[in-house]
Amino acid sequence: MLPVAVDAMGGDKSPGEIVEGARRAVAAGIAVTLVGPPDLGDRVDIGDLEVIPASEVVDMTEDAGQSVRRKKDSTLVRAAEAVRDGKASAMISAGNTGATMAAALFRMGRISGVKRPAIATPIPVPGSEPTVLLDAGANAEVQPDWLVQFAQMGSVYSRLRFGVAEPRVGLLSIGEEPGKGDALRKESYALLAAAPHLHFVGNVEGRDIMTTDVDVVVTDGFTGNVVLKALEGGVRTVVEALLAAFATDESTKAHADALMPALMPLYVSLDPDTYGGAILLGVDGLCIISHGSSGATAMQNAITMAAEMSAAHMVDELRMAISGW
Repeated sequence: MLPVAVDAMGGDKSPGEIVEGARRAVAAGIAVTLVGPPDLGDRVDIGDLEVIPASEVVDMTEDAGQSVRRKKDSTLVRAAEAVRDGKASAMISAGNTGATMAAALFRMGRISGVKRPAIATPIPVPGSEPTVLLDAGANAEVQPDWLVQFAQMGSVYSRLRFGVAEPRVGLLSIGEEPGKGDALRKESYALLAAAPHLHFVGNVEGRDIMTTDVDVVVTDGFTGNVVLKALEGGVRTVVEALLAAFATDESTKAHADALMPALMPLYVSLDPDTYGGAILLGVDGLCIISHGSSGATAMQNAITMAAEMSAAHMVDELRMAISGW
């Protein structure tokens, strides 16, 4: 299998944690190529990993489109080109999200027929497979037929990554009834209900996303990103409050020690690092967008996911779904 191209300079903890995650993935049997400055090996221990040289880095605060156009020798652009040229099976970056999307779109192009790519993010569901939320930020404004394509692509992703045989698709709205929501939601509902090869279950509300009632939730990127950040913040607040309560005194610490083996699986399922990152669906290649704070564990999991989706021929599966096969 072709190696996964990892942007060694993307993210708050680059290059050290990013390279460490790559080395762990290699130790687990996955081929990885780093993309970074020629002197990367002088900065961190890269072991035997190959480095695709890139002399520029896109900063987290830079404009997405302009930076990709201007910095043609950036790590993001070189990673995307490696996928385009058949030198890598996927690209991963924990750097500037907008620039990562732009590099993938400009260099890889879109799958034929795709109106707009979308970011698909796994939302944890304790005791079950995650719910796939898309769009999580690529398109602030959308059209109804785009949401149908998001549903098609999200269903493929849910099936290939999480093993859901027939993913149930919900449209995020302000009520379960078909007539609830704005004009976009109402028109999208009708198109989704009529779309072939989709298991559309109707409108869902924000409270349904972290339940077993739905497998794929589609919405516009503005709403999706707000939902994602609200859920992340809510989960983090609850976890921090529990940890603080456990450390109140010796009595609570003793109870916490007894409960920890049972709570750890729940903690792992809620930890974003477990899923490695989001995936950009609709570009003609695999592009994984990891969180800016990703450490070695998150990067290793992102690389593992990229390798699995490559082995599952996900881009080909998306192509068939969009073409109506």
